[in-house]
Amino acid sequence: MFPALALRILQTTDPRLLGKFMWNFGVKGLLSVERFKRRIQRGEYFPPFLYLSIINSCNLRCQGCWVDVEAERNAIDLETLNRTIEDAKEHGNAFFGILGGEPFMHPELLDLLAAHPDAYFQVFTNGQFITDKVARRLRQIGNATPLISIEGREMVSDARRGKKDVFNKTIRGLEACLREGILTGVATSVCQTNIDELCNEAWLRELIARGVHYCWFHTYRPVGPKMNPQLALTPEQLVRVRRFVVEMRAKVPIAIIDAYYDGEGRALCPMSTGISHHVNPKGEIEPCPIIQFATENIRDSRGIFATMRDSAFLRDFRELSAQHTRGCVVLERPDLVKDLVVKHGARDTTMRGTAMAELEAMTPRFSQWLPGEEIPEQHWMYRWAKKYWFNDFNAYTKADHDSTVQRKTRELVAAGAREASEREAELVKG
Repeated sequence: MFPALALRILQTTDPRLLGKFMWNFGVKGLLSVERFKRRIQRGEYFPPFLYLSIINSCNLRCQGCWVDVEAERNAIDLETLNRTIEDAKEHGNAFFGILGGEPFMHPELLDLLAAHPDAYFQVFTNGQFITDKVARRLRQIGNATPLISIEGREMVSDARRGKKDVFNKTIRGLEACLREGILTGVATSVCQTNIDELCNEAWLRELIARGVHYCWFHTYRPVGPKMNPQLALTPEQLVRVRRFVVEMRAKVPIAIIDAYYDGEGRALCPMSTGISHHVNPKGEIEPCPIIQFATENIRDSRGIFATMRDSAFLRDFRELSAQHTRGCVVLERPDLVKDLVVKHGARDTTMRGTAMAELEAMTPRFSQWLPGEEIPEQHWMYRWAKKYWFNDFNAYTKADHDSTVQRKTRELVAAGAREASEREAELVKG
């Protein structure tokens, strides 16, 4: 599988862009993780992978979106973005995820990418603003990979994204990137309506035939003002997605990313391990994109490194989350999230101002942590890479010996699942 993947990437990617990827993301990215590991031995946390949501606006209206896409436009200005990225680079970072809203609606996105030729960017996008002209500019800049979200084929995409002809418009953006020899990926938020359509080998083979280089399957998380819990996967489906990813990694010549498991198949949370935190369109520093509370902002005069390193709010989130679950603390223990928000007097970082009410309305539910259902990596490459550069970094070492605390989380999640099942039964009966 791996030789075929490597050959396909060599044949379909601009050599200059591939060189940028291998150096800025590959070599420098791995060195940034090594710096991260040395820092945490000193008790200092600053994530090697920083995710920046640079604008809230979007042209689509996706089911279950937690971003205030219909609110007044908020965007981080270019000067602040450049200062933030420069500070992170000075401390060894080389990789940045760019999110929205829709990042390509930010008028200075391409200027941002061009300002940092020594860094690498992954741009999370629906692809509909990537014209041939934009794709040519991305090729000229050379240090970004578009990760284009596809939520299903024609009918499912329209339903999931809230607009018409979404699939075809997204494919046009995807093809524009591929024609320019840009390293390009496809992301899918797996839910009830697209799991059968996209979690199969035939879909991966279609992506390969189109020239796509990598994909990312992440599971839908019901949070925000319109949670759409009916879209959430069951525990059995969560295991099914994990098994699909592991098996396809060993079989199909396309790279497959995941962010929630180590090489042994044990669940983890990037926020709990400290490998990733999030900045929202107002510059607020959040534990992760779906925890919309903060006590710090990137405009702090200390700079992003010192601000995040010294944040008691982020530290408590990492430690308390790791103590109680290897999964998603928001889904499994919304009560703990509320306690920490109250303890630190954290501000609601949404523009709708209802984040606490949304948190209080949540019922504990299953996430990726399903003890006894671990599925180790089959392919040696993924297993080896995760052993050194993507694991729990001992975040759960203490917690794994405290079965009493973790047992409470499992009991609450099971009770929440029963409650949800009973509500659904009542609705059907009614």
